[in-house]
Amino acid sequence: MKRSAPTRLSSVGQLRRVAKVGDAASSAVQAVLKPAKALGFPYRKPTIPKGVVVPPDPSTLGANFDTEWARSAPAKAARSVLTNGPMRLMVRALANPEIVGLDRLCDLERRDEAPAVIFAPNHHSHVDTPLMHVAVPEPWRSNLIIAAAADYFFDKRMKGNLAALVLNAFPIDREVTSRKSSDELRRLIEDGWSLVIFPEGGRSPDGWGQEFKGGAAYLSNRTGAPVVPVFIDGTGSIYGKGMKRPKPGKSKVVFGAPLLPVEGESTRRFNARIEAAVAALGDEALTDFWTSRQRAAKGTNPKLTGPEYNGWRRQWALAEHRKLGKAGQRRRQTRRWPDLG
Repeated sequence: MKRSAPTRLSSVGQLRRVAKVGDAASSAVQAVLKPAKALGFPYRKPTIPKGVVVPPDPSTLGANFDTEWARSAPAKAARSVLTNGPMRLMVRALANPEIVGLDRLCDLERRDEAPAVIFAPNHHSHVDTPLMHVAVPEPWRSNLIIAAAADYFFDKRMKGNLAALVLNAFPIDREVTSRKSSDELRRLIEDGWSLVIFPEGGRSPDGWGQEFKGGAAYLSNRTGAPVVPVFIDGTGSIYGKGMKRPKPGKSKVVFGAPLLPVEGESTRRFNARIEAAVAALGDEALTDFWTSRQRAAKGTNPKLTGPEYNGWRRQWALAEHRKLGKAGQRRRQTRRWPDLG
């Protein structure tokens, strides 16, 4: 049914009245803001002359991500609850770790004030990070920082905040550690924070280890903090690089005796000594303490990097290597053959 002419005219009149009210409100706002516009800089953003290119603001992601807030008292309290609750249950269900060698840290623990420590484990899986958070004993666990890859954990705001809160992760560049990052880590260690740094720089691409970089040795040389070598076995077959989803299994974490740089020892030589200590722990995880120490004295511990040859022979050797110990054998691989009587 069509509306009558008076009704249409009434609607138009209402719209005009609403428009006049809006114009009046806009004029009032402009009158209020006019004095502020006349003030200029610094009350307003400065104008940019023509032809001048203003560089973009530096990124706050990656190595520049701010994690200072994650070391505050409220964040530490929240992280303690998460570490001793959900994270511990998740690690136990996924990796079922066996932790050995904690007695080698007793001398440090018995001191009047336990010093900050640099833990240097091998790295095969994303499981290694929460596993270390659970495996490291007190008094170091509550003041533990994880050196995490800036390009992976801190490439997005939400992911970076979560890593900082849950893991107390600190962003570092895997390729070249910047002076800013190294100075900040030195300051944190001197303030009593312990550090987990993966000397390989990233997860193993094929299940074997990689050569160590000198980050742990450098920081120990500069701060005097002892380096504790750690060998993690089994996580590569649980959730190694390239796997789409984790497969529950067993793991083993072996702590070694603390190492300190010898007077006059270079970072390169100290780094080689740390790598050799982790290799000896790897041998111990697959054999026993005495056998690994005999080989260490002769310099014949199996290398973390595996055999020299490539291709299928290297993968075959990795499969045979994993059969030597209980760690790394997935629960889902256990099969029962039928009894054919």
